[in-house]
Amino acid sequence: MFLPKYKLTDSIVGMLVSIAQTKSAIERARILPKHELKLRRQALVRMSHSSTAIEGNQLNAYEVEALLGKKKVDAPERDIFEVQNYLKALKYIEEIVQKRQAITEKVLLKIHKLVTNKTLPKEQSGHYRKSPVYVVRRKAGFPTEVMYAGPEAKKVPTLCADLIKWINESENADINPVIVAGIVHQEIAAIHPFSDGNGRTARALATLILYKMGYDFRRLFALEDYYNKDRPSYYKAINIGKTYLERKVDFTPWLKYFVLGFKEEIDNVKNKVTALSARKISDDISSQVYLEADQMKILDFADRLGRITATDVMDVLNCPKRTAQFHLQRLKKIKLIRQVGKGPASAYVLK
Repeated sequence: MFLPKYKLTDSIVGMLVSIAQTKSAIERARILPKHELKLRRQALVRMSHSSTAIEGNQLNAYEVEALLGKKKVDAPERDIFEVQNYLKALKYIEEIVQKRQAITEKVLLKIHKLVTNKTLPKEQSGHYRKSPVYVVRRKAGFPTEVMYAGPEAKKVPTLCADLIKWINESENADINPVIVAGIVHQEIAAIHPFSDGNGRTARALATLILYKMGYDFRRLFALEDYYNKDRPSYYKAINIGKTYLERKVDFTPWLKYFVLGFKEEIDNVKNKVTALSARKISDDISSQVYLEADQMKILDFADRLGRITATDVMDVLNCPKRTAQFHLQRLKKIKLIRQVGKGPASAYVLK
C-alpha cells in the first residue's frame, strides 16, 4: 500500500490558499475567446517545449509552435518526434478529462506510449521495463557516477498499481489536487517504471491530475516552464536518494518546491488574464466575451484541428445533433466561426 509521508507546513498551506484565490480570479475573468485560445496555444507550446528540453531536446519555442501548427521543421527526427509525441500526450489528457475517465494503469501506459512513440522500440514503448534502471552522471575526465538505482523491475507493476489506487482514493480523501500532483510526480520519478521517458510521463501525469481534479486554470498554465528555467534546482528538489529502498520518504521538501513553482506559474497566468480582461471592449464585440464552457470547447477543437463539423461537436460535447447545430449557429452568428462547404460536407473554421 502506498502511503506518502509529508507535512503541510505553514508555508505550503499559505501557498495553497493563495493558489485557490488565484484560481477563483482566473475563472471569473472575462476575456475574448480569441485571447483565451491564444493563451492556451502558448501554454501547449510552453509545456511541450520545456518538458522535452529538460530531457535534452534542442528545438526552440518557435519550432515547437511550428510543429503545433503542423508545419515542417528542419531538425533531427528524434527531437521532432519527442515534441510531437508530447503534444499528442497532452491532447490525450484532455480527452481523458472530457470523457471523465478514471486514471488507471492503462492510462499511465498510454501516456508513456505516446511520449516515446518512434523514440523507443515498440516492445518498450507503453510497457514497464524488464531490466534494472540507473540514473547516471557523466563528466569529462571522470568515471560515470550512478546517481540513483530504481527498484527491481519485477516490483514495478505492483508499485505503479498502488500509486494509481492512491490517486483515485485521494479524490475522496480531501487532499489538495496540487499536493496529489506533486506526490505523483516525484513517485513516478522514484519508481522509474520505464526504460526511458519517465520524466515526461511524470510531468504529463501530474498535469492530468490537476486538470481532472478541477485545477486546470482554463488550461493556461505550463508548470514545466518553471522546471526548465532552473534545471539544477529541479533536479536538486526531486532528488530521491541513491536507491528506491533508501530514498528520502518525506515528500515535504519536494512539495515545498512543487507548490511554489505552481503558485508562481499561475500568478503569471493571472497577470496575463487580468491585463486582457481590463481592456476596453467595444459594444459591437461585447457579445463575444461571455461564452458557455461548451462553446469554448468547440472553439478550442476548431483551433487545434483547423476545422470542426456538427458530428465533431456531438462527440466533443456528447450531445444530440440539434444541440450541436445550435452551438455552431450561435458561434457563427457572433462571427467567431465561418462555414466552409455545403450540405453534408460542410464544416466550420475559426474566423
